[in-house]
Amino acid sequence: MSESNFEMVAKTLHGLEEILADELVALGANDVQIGRRMVSFTGNKELLYKTNFYCRTALRILKPIYHFKAKDADVVYKKVKEVEWEKYISLDKTFAIDSVIHSEEFNHSKFVAYRTKDAIVDYFMEKYEKRPSVRVSNPDLYINIHISHSDCTLSIDSSGESLHKRGYRIAQTEAPLNEVLAAGMILKTGWRGESHFVDPMCGSGTLLIEAAMIALNIAPGIHRKEFAFEKWIDFDGELFDKIYNDESNEREFTFKCYGSDISPAAMEIAEKNVRNAGLMKYIELKVLPFQQFTEAPQPGIIVTNPPYGERISSRDLMGLYGMIGERLKHVFSGYNAWILSYKDECFDKIGLRPKEKIKLMNGSLECEYRSYEMFEGKNKEYKKALVEVGDRKRPPKRDFGKREDNRPAGFKRGKTDRPERRFAAAHREEEDEYRQGPGKARYKEDNFKERKPFKKKRDKFND
Repeated sequence: MSESNFEMVAKTLHGLEEILADELVALGANDVQIGRRMVSFTGNKELLYKTNFYCRTALRILKPIYHFKAKDADVVYKKVKEVEWEKYISLDKTFAIDSVIHSEEFNHSKFVAYRTKDAIVDYFMEKYEKRPSVRVSNPDLYINIHISHSDCTLSIDSSGESLHKRGYRIAQTEAPLNEVLAAGMILKTGWRGESHFVDPMCGSGTLLIEAAMIALNIAPGIHRKEFAFEKWIDFDGELFDKIYNDESNEREFTFKCYGSDISPAAMEIAEKNVRNAGLMKYIELKVLPFQQFTEAPQPGIIVTNPPYGERISSRDLMGLYGMIGERLKHVFSGYNAWILSYKDECFDKIGLRPKEKIKLMNGSLECEYRSYEMFEGKNKEYKKALVEVGDRKRPPKRDFGKREDNRPAGFKRGKTDRPERRFAAAHREEEDEYRQGPGKARYKEDNFKERKPFKKKRDKFND
């Protein structure tokens, strides 16, 4: 690895690793390797800035500075003191420690963080008789120590506040969708603005805003107040200014994003967020229950995150998902519909065969993201198409003929033809499946009519 290139690690949510890897490759990352909730890669300082500014599915970008092995906190202390900390922080700056431990040898992550802090403080005290201060909130340097078994990695965090905090959200509903998850859900569909985008249960509008930014190719970091690397000793303001003001990859979006919700309060919140993001031209909002949809803009795609049942009864929840399936069949022909939920019985109530199933995490909930292809045409043609799709997934049935006693030849002698046996035979396949289980962007309006020099421009975006 050349001196100008170094190792980096991008953290993400479970299920979004491949999407993040694709984003990194597109930005010019080398040596890309996918791990669990992370992607490692190599690149230079410019790439470090770009990944923070452009990656939609990254939570944070770490720069490892030291790898070592340790079996207890005393060894961690000794190893951390070996780092030349003057390269990363000066005496008048502040720092904070974040520790992530996956090891039986270390059962107290806070103690590891304390010992790491002690090592840095003692390093400066022994060398300069002065020390930088610790600040938990908004420090000048974020330091991360990760321990897996006896393998330890000391990194500096270039992002600071999690990258899912884009900066456009000024209000939110009770359980807003994480922006990184929302962007990942959209990118998983393959949609990049080639049609209308619909979210009929949009809440505070996260999916709509992320979709419009993807369609226009607006960098997700455009509204951020700051990144941690801006406080680094070797920060290159001119380089970041160049990246920040580059409009060459932005493009036109000739369709629209349509959002609706049954809650007027949610629509007010969504409008505030959309307006703050400068995207009112591209997003239409309306108070409208999903069951009242009678037509859909063509062509289009649905991506939505319905309620999961925490605040409504089970009966109402099943009715909601049944209604979703009914509206999809009767109103959204020609669409691909993508739905995030976590209960199988909810998906069952939709009553459609999913084209694809993807495991995702929404907070602490292990969810499933399913797509449904809504065929065009009459209901009979739709059902016929579903049967044909299903038949391609399994071999043709064998014709055993009939016995004289009219029992199917597939049944063995000596077993009674009971109703429960016929039910089990008819549903065996379902049970097995269950077990396996280029142009100028037009988004700039109101306060966003022209780009200004780096510092002033960023202040304006964050007023």
